[in-house]
Amino acid sequence: MLKIKDLVVAYGGIEALKGISLEVNENKIITLVGANGAGKSTTLRSIVGLVKPKQGSIEFEGKNLLSIQTKDLVRMGITLVPEGRRVFANLTVLENLKLGAFYRKDEKEIKKDMDWVYELFPRLKERTWQTAGTLSGGEQQMLAIGRALMSKPKLLMMDEPSLGLAPIIVKELFEIIKGIHKQGVTILLIEQNANAALHIADQGYIMETGRITLTGTGRELLVNEDVKKAYLGESVHK
Repeated sequence: MLKIKDLVVAYGGIEALKGISLEVNENKIITLVGANGAGKSTTLRSIVGLVKPKQGSIEFEGKNLLSIQTKDLVRMGITLVPEGRRVFANLTVLENLKLGAFYRKDEKEIKKDMDWVYELFPRLKERTWQTAGTLSGGEQQMLAIGRALMSKPKLLMMDEPSLGLAPIIVKELFEIIKGIHKQGVTILLIEQNANAALHIADQGYIMETGRITLTGTGRELLVNEDVKKAYLGESVHK
């Protein structure tokens, strides 16, 4: 579905991505795991056209994404849940969700997807007319994911969805991500919480300072000694 080959991205003279290659296959959960500064978010920013690569290629369903404007990617079925949620704080929950479907005309399907989002996130239904800025961090993250789902994505990309959330909310969130995947949505997940991400991933990539250093199934990476040592230390299980 998504193919990245030999991607190099530089900020000034510093290379943030040093020739990475990866694939996201249809109906799979793929995760990129790494510490801060590893290049995970830069990878997502490159896919959606917010940064232009120095070299390399990005293809989605055989089409070259580097020649397509960011605003047109949603129509192709690519949606990003950005780091920090980025909900429209002064708009209501309902207005935020409707904005996710801004280009769609299929009213019946929009209503169906709205019901699905409320089924996934009952708390959003309870707060339909509440302004997004007054929601808790966990509720804002739910809203950001719900808004993305309203665009009817083929590929849903999430940048650090668990960041700053309480452990009980994180557990709930990852169960919901699995539920979204079961509905046929392909997911590319960027996470510092390696333990949670690898537990639900079909395929994982370990990133270090702009390079992919290791790849394997989620299960393989969970039992890999180097991964355990670097990302699955005792603090993860506390």
